[in-house]
Amino acid sequence: MTGGTQRDKTVNHFLDIHKTDPADLRAMIDHARAMKGARHGRKHGTPDDDQPLAGHMVALIFEKPSTRTRVSFDVGVRQMGGETMVISGADMQLGHGETIADTARVLSRYVDLIMIRTFDESVLAEMADYADVPVINGLTDRTHPCQIMADVMTYEEHRGPMAGKKVVWSGDGNNVCASFLHAAAQFGFDLTFTGPPQLDPEEEFVGLARKAGSEVRIERDPAKAVADADLVVTDTWVSMHDSQSAKERRHNMLRPYQVNDALMAHAKPDALFMHCLPAHRGEEVTSQVMDGPQSVVFDEAENRLHAQKAIMRWCLGL
Repeated sequence: MTGGTQRDKTVNHFLDIHKTDPADLRAMIDHARAMKGARHGRKHGTPDDDQPLAGHMVALIFEKPSTRTRVSFDVGVRQMGGETMVISGADMQLGHGETIADTARVLSRYVDLIMIRTFDESVLAEMADYADVPVINGLTDRTHPCQIMADVMTYEEHRGPMAGKKVVWSGDGNNVCASFLHAAAQFGFDLTFTGPPQLDPEEEFVGLARKAGSEVRIERDPAKAVADADLVVTDTWVSMHDSQSAKERRHNMLRPYQVNDALMAHAKPDALFMHCLPAHRGEEVTSQVMDGPQSVVFDEAENRLHAQKAIMRWCLGL
């Protein structure tokens, strides 16, 4: 998907999976796997032989705290020869004192690429509308596309193409689940959601995947939902910003949807398990599943690095 700024300059933003052409998504996954393969045998921490970001500066903006997103983007830029400027929400206070549009205009004079991890989707959208350089969605409260690109890459490393496969999301229909629905539409797999009705994924995203030809089901019984699944996915039940009472309510709602050995037994014998991390072991998933033979959570975490390198290169046309 090519995003246009207010000055009609063509810029390749990576804002959401469903806003990006499927052929471009496929090229990114293939490129990510090629770059990962090229690093095999190379000493840990050494730069890539190919240095496409040499002379490039990337701004990494974090209104929301992060471990994997911050480290994986920072390392990825450095491996490709570029430099990073990490900026926290406290440093910038986006939209307070200066408009997001003006911030985008100013940053575009300093850097070649902006990655932003923020709360409100409107902040991301306004940044992209007014930036003269590509903007990457590092996460919003509504979607998390970089994570799902890594997840698709991880599944295909282990099991081949995702087209036609059955993915089951268990728990909260949150921003990660939303991007899985976007990916179902673009990569051609089916998705079953199992969780309490209060936490269903957005109907807009369900409809988008169905319109694209993916089978999307809502199944309240987790054992029935997971039957014949190729991939089972969950995420944390609570946010660091939730109150204690809110956490207790969510635990009570979501306890039946814990991913454990009994639930995984209903999936295909070669089904994989994923979690974007950080995980609360013993809550949304047991340690037996996290550390078991079907889990690929640490491959998934590593692949954030490789997938995001491919995304950055696509944004910059490199």
